[in-house]
Amino acid sequence: MDERYDVIIVGGGPGGLAAAIYAGRSELKTLVIEKGGYGGRIKETAEIKNYPGTILDSGTNLMLKFKQHAESYDTISFKRTTVTAVSTDDGGVVVDTKRRGSFYGKLLIVDTGTEPRTLGIPGEKEFVGKGVSYCATCDAEFFKGQEIHVLGAGDQAIEEANYLTRFASKVNIIVLHEEGHLDCNEASARRAMKNPKINFIWNATLDKIEGTDHVEKVVIKNVQTNELTEEKSKGVFFFIGMTPKTDIVRELVDCDEKGFILVNEQQETSVPGIYAVGDCTNTFLRQVVTAAADGARAIVSGERYLTEKEELDELLKPESGAVAFVFYDPYSSRDIEVAATFEQQLAPSYKVYKQDISRQRLLYRKLAIQQTVSAALYQSGELDKILTEEELSV
Repeated sequence: MDERYDVIIVGGGPGGLAAAIYAGRSELKTLVIEKGGYGGRIKETAEIKNYPGTILDSGTNLMLKFKQHAESYDTISFKRTTVTAVSTDDGGVVVDTKRRGSFYGKLLIVDTGTEPRTLGIPGEKEFVGKGVSYCATCDAEFFKGQEIHVLGAGDQAIEEANYLTRFASKVNIIVLHEEGHLDCNEASARRAMKNPKINFIWNATLDKIEGTDHVEKVVIKNVQTNELTEEKSKGVFFFIGMTPKTDIVRELVDCDEKGFILVNEQQETSVPGIYAVGDCTNTFLRQVVTAAADGARAIVSGERYLTEKEELDELLKPESGAVAFVFYDPYSSRDIEVAATFEQQLAPSYKVYKQDISRQRLLYRKLAIQQTVSAALYQSGELDKILTEEELSV
C-alpha cells in the first residue's frame, strides 16, 4: 500500500473538487485522482450563466477556480492516473491505479461522471473525429460556414445548437417529437426558435451517416411514415443523453438499471464509507451547482460517519462485555417512550446505548435493520442477536 488517506476522491469534476474543498477546510488528508482534465465535462461548456455569483464564465475557467481553491489547502493532493479497481478492506477502501500503485482511504467519494450515449447507427463510429462529434465547444470551430446536423431535443442539445450557430452557416436539429415540442428549458427553446440559423426537422431520427474520408451526408428517417430522406451535411453532433462511467464500482455498490449509483440524501451509497456525487448518481438534476452541493454533503456526512465509526469501535472492543444498542426515531413520541422502556428492560444485563437514527445511522444501516424500535445485542464485541419491538416486549 503506497499511502493512507482520510478521503480518496475518484474523479475531479465539480462534485469531487467541491468535496476536496470541504475536506481541506476540515483538515482531512485527501487524495483526488483524475485520469483526464480536472473539471469534468462542464469544461466543454462555453458559457455558464446559472452558477450563483457567476454572471458569465466558461466551464474551463470556473473549474480552474474550483481546483485552485482545493489546491489552497495543504492536506489536499492530486494524482493524474487511471483507477483500475476499488475494494473494501480493513474498514475502509483500497483504490488500485494504473502505474501509480494502490491507496487506502477511510472514505471514498466517487465522482466519475458520464460519457455521451451513442446511437450506434451506420457511420457514427467510423466518422468520429471526421465530422461526428459529441462536444460543441471542442469542435465547433471546425465547421465555420458549413451546414451541420444536431441530434437531440434536451437542454444540452438545444443549448449547444445555439452555440454552434456562431460558427456554422446552418444548424439542422433532428427532433423525435411533434412540431413545437422540445425537452429543454423554455428559455433555450425560445432562443432556438428565434434563431435564423436553426432549422428543426420534426418527427425524425438519424438513420445513417455517409461519406468517404469525412461526413458528406446524412439519411434522416421520419418516425411516422418511415420515409428516408438524404441531406448534405459536413458534421453531425450527438446530444442524446449520457451514460454513467461507474464500471469500477458497479459490482461494489447498488446502481439503477442504467448504471447510475443509488445514493440517499447524504450521498451515501449502499456501502458505508462510500459516497457518490455529481452526474454519476441517480440525481434529478445534473448541474454544476447541484454537483458542488453533493460534494459538500458527502464530506459532512463522511465526517459524521468517521466519528460514529470511531465511537462504535471503542464501544465494541473484545473486552466490552454485554452491550445493547436500542434504535429509535427521535421524531416519534411513541418510539421515545418505547425506547426508554426497553432501556430499563435491558439495563440489568447490558450496557445500553440509545441510537437516534436521525444522527447515529452507521450501525442501523450496517445491520440492515428495517424498523424501530429495535435492539442489537453484542457479547465481547460480536453481534449476538437483533431483537424487534415485538421480541423486546416479550
